[in-house]
Amino acid sequence: MAGISRRRVLAAGLGGAALVATGGVWRVTRTPQTAYMPWELDPSPPADVRLDAFRHAILAPNPHNRQPWVIELVGADEAIVSCDLERRLPVTDPFDRQITIGFGTFLELARIAAAERGVALEIEAFPEGEDARSLDARPVARLRFIADPAVSRDPLFAQITRRRSNKEEYDLSRKVSAQDLAAVIRDGGTGTVDPARLAMLREQIVAGIEAEITTRPAYMESVELMRIGHEEIDANPDGIDLDGPIIEAGKLFGLVDRATLADMESDAYRQGLEMTRATYGSIPALIWIATPGNSRADQLEAGRQYVRANLHATAAGMAMHPMSQTLQEFAEVAPMFARVHELLGTAGHERVQMLARIGYGPEVGPSPRWPVETHIV
Repeated sequence: MAGISRRRVLAAGLGGAALVATGGVWRVTRTPQTAYMPWELDPSPPADVRLDAFRHAILAPNPHNRQPWVIELVGADEAIVSCDLERRLPVTDPFDRQITIGFGTFLELARIAAAERGVALEIEAFPEGEDARSLDARPVARLRFIADPAVSRDPLFAQITRRRSNKEEYDLSRKVSAQDLAAVIRDGGTGTVDPARLAMLREQIVAGIEAEITTRPAYMESVELMRIGHEEIDANPDGIDLDGPIIEAGKLFGLVDRATLADMESDAYRQGLEMTRATYGSIPALIWIATPGNSRADQLEAGRQYVRANLHATAAGMAMHPMSQTLQEFAEVAPMFARVHELLGTAGHERVQMLARIGYGPEVGPSPRWPVETHIV
């Protein structure tokens, strides 16, 4: 779920002159037309409760917005959920740990949405076995939808379509209280608002995003997933969406394309890196989710806890953004990985799966989504 701010990446170097160019205004004010439609749920739910659950589940946070979920409907009340193996992140997520966490968020939203229809969701994780080294063609989960009038509706259901991963700079003048923090992590996780502890963790978090952006293979994994402007976002509503007037203007005048974004020697790249440091350094509070081990079950559980924390933050009017670069397994982040586990007191006995900042930031829109039909085989 960790990601780069969609509008800040290299936008600093574009300027605003293109906005007033003759004939250009109509294009730079265009916005994606279809990429956000999955968030606008028809109030009349589909008769098949599975489709209703999955149209909510696809709104789950997931790494680099890859949306790797493949759904096979079986019989009248079952489904098999698998991974689209082309949507993994082999550089920054070589063991598919983060992708698996994204399946945990997906399954939890499906469970919440099914409960709203009076249906319990029975989840059998990795029914045909698993591999700790990578995901494969075997199912991630087999699901059974069981009508149960006694199932409890989850109050977090109302937050599913409102939830965001807010990647903008947060307002450090607005403090997060210990009570606010406790409300966010009531269903799992730990957190801190202690300034001294935040300062030490902030140093590692900023170093982690710097490592990802300055390590060319890791950075290029992001560049290849950037959707530049409204046309690309509508055509491929996944990955890292770069939109807004500045991006559209830059694209119109040839200032923003994949080659420009990949140029790590450019002024725009350096300015974007500085802006990213500022964004990732704006940390009013932190939460983290640790598990006793690092099994696939642990990773799914971390995803469940994370998305519930995100929904609780949404209900409380707070922003939330993963800061998990330091938890990744490529070599350049190893020093930060060790130091974060040390600072969190988990070194040697727990694996930190998710680290996220919470606070107050500007209002942002949702991330693009493929329609639920595209996930069903």
